[in-house]
Amino acid sequence: MDYSPFLQAAREASSRDPAHDFSHVERVRKNAELLLEEVRADSEIVIPAILLHELFNYPKGHPQSRYSGDACAELARGVLEQADYPLAKREKVLDCIRFHSFSRGVTPEHMEGRIVQDADRLDAIGAIGIARLFATCSEMGRPFYDPGDPFGDDRQPDDKAYGLDHFYVKLFKLADGMHTEAARRIARERTEFMEAYIAQLRVEIGR
Repeated sequence: MDYSPFLQAAREASSRDPAHDFSHVERVRKNAELLLEEVRADSEIVIPAILLHELFNYPKGHPQSRYSGDACAELARGVLEQADYPLAKREKVLDCIRFHSFSRGVTPEHMEGRIVQDADRLDAIGAIGIARLFATCSEMGRPFYDPGDPFGDDRQPDDKAYGLDHFYVKLFKLADGMHTEAARRIARERTEFMEAYIAQLRVEIGR
């Protein structure tokens, strides 16, 4: 299958935000390829969906941010049509794009969509997840942590106010929500790394 039109579209749409740039797309593709070695699904739906899943994003904090997938899917539809991609696969590709994000809160009905979700969420955790978290933190102008209670020991975590709180609002929860055993295995390893990072950060901050 020739994916070059989708690669070109992904490169052209690559965000200046390092958390959602073409390198992110490539990492998610690699994650999906690992999952496809163990999970039975149609790669000709999964891979195009991943290559096109970052064509559009509302800025973080935008009131429509959770619907970025819908706007992205409409742009992807045009790319699929221009490439004359098989009609029988197009709607599943678009479904994968619409519902892949964590903020949308939707579990896809088909395995292809679940693999896209798992692959994308794996890129949100571990060493690269920490890098992406603080890149987004900087973009949004948020402090790294609450100086009075960095780890939310005596308050509710609020990742709209503090970058570090995103570990507790989202990242530490992702492993349990993975759809495939292959993704759960990788996610557990990456979560252990994040837990070690937080332990070291407690030592360095002195909390």
